Amino acid sequence: MATESGAKPHKAGAFDIRLIIALLIGVYGVILTVMGIGFTSDEEIKKAADVNINLWAGIGMLVVAALFVIWAKVRPLIVPAEPETDGTPATPGE
Repeated sequence: MATESGAKPHKAGAFDIRLIIALLIGVYGVILTVMGIGFTSDEEIKKAADVNINLWAGIGMLVVAALFVIWAKVRPLIVPAEPETDGTPATPGE
């Protein structure tokens, strides 16, 4: 579906805010998962009611990041080739 100028609508790609959010949540998820697996002591686990909260929070964040990526891939944002206008002049006085 091309417009009069020949430009075609395209996907937002890397500029889709959902992918940026997924990246941020995913990075924190990886950090927390690594901390939970390798760097959480038994004393810290006992403080958290015998739950390795770093591990579970990290896994949860990785799942949420994956859901954001799936959402962005299944329903991509389409950027129109040209901005829509309602027929009024762009600047006052024209």
